Amino acid sequence: MASPYIELEVGERTVKVTNPDKVYFPQIGATKRELVEYYVSVGEGALRALKDRPTNLKRHPDGVQSEAIYQKRMPAKRPDWLETVTVTFPSGRKADSLRVTEVAAIAYCANLGTIDFHPWQVRAADVEHPDELRLDLDPQPGLEFEATRRAAFLAREVLAEFGMTGFVKTSGNRGVHIAVRIEPRWDFVEVRHAGIALARAVEERDPALVTTAWWKEERGERVFIDFNQNARDRTIASAYSVRAQPHGPVSTPLTWDELADADPRDFDIRTVPPRFAELGDVHAAIDDHPCSIEALLERYDKDERGDMPYPPNYPKMPGEPKRVQPSKARDDTE
Repeated sequence: MASPYIELEVGERTVKVTNPDKVYFPQIGATKRELVEYYVSVGEGALRALKDRPTNLKRHPDGVQSEAIYQKRMPAKRPDWLETVTVTFPSGRKADSLRVTEVAAIAYCANLGTIDFHPWQVRAADVEHPDELRLDLDPQPGLEFEATRRAAFLAREVLAEFGMTGFVKTSGNRGVHIAVRIEPRWDFVEVRHAGIALARAVEERDPALVTTAWWKEERGERVFIDFNQNARDRTIASAYSVRAQPHGPVSTPLTWDELADADPRDFDIRTVPPRFAELGDVHAAIDDHPCSIEALLERYDKDERGDMPYPPNYPKMPGEPKRVQPSKARDDTE
């Protein structure tokens, strides 16, 4: 027996939504149809965040309580109008990833059970030179959102001193993401180094609040700035991405004024569409003034601490310190 379905008109496309009444978010009873319609309702903003970027999909075809499927490659069997872009992973392997060019592509993937969209920090025209520097502020266990908020405003101050403008959004949980549009002149290694320099500069302002410690055992109850989110093939949820939790939270762009008293629990699959209808995309200006990272790279080069560890799945990188947590490192002096 054929699955029930509806059809939605999305721009010039007709997108089929199968099993539209399947509950995807049990805490609020939101269905698959609501997920797809959500992405269409915020389509202008979601498209701006994903436009021409290689994008990884986090799929939950049976709802958020089902096991996730992490998809970096688009299947050969797909609509002719759905575009791809070839990317190279740290291992050297290549893949044809989704290239989002229209809102219908987002809706099509949502019908496949995609809840989270995770774009690379590059665009299809030049997949080797990022055009976005990312700060991922991750509060460690025991911290409330207020600590993340304080860290975000501290980061804003530091960015301003480097002549850079950050655009802030909730992560969809207790974290905060800050995106800085940059000129696509530097490779992944250089942009990651700039991210390390920026994270260290923020940490120096308030080391009791902020940490760049890669090893969890060294972080304590502080807000960790994950500098490795600027490495090749590392992604964060896009602006307007729903997150795979039972209440359907959304990674929501904010103004800095809004962040002052924002509660991330207020932004979900049902509250964000009317907000978007009223305010539009509050990050609409993000592409207007790309920044240089030269000052950050100069700071990195002068820092005697050098590089930081890469994620464990990366090949050993030039100049990288030992990738062993301190408590397990052998003491060579013994």
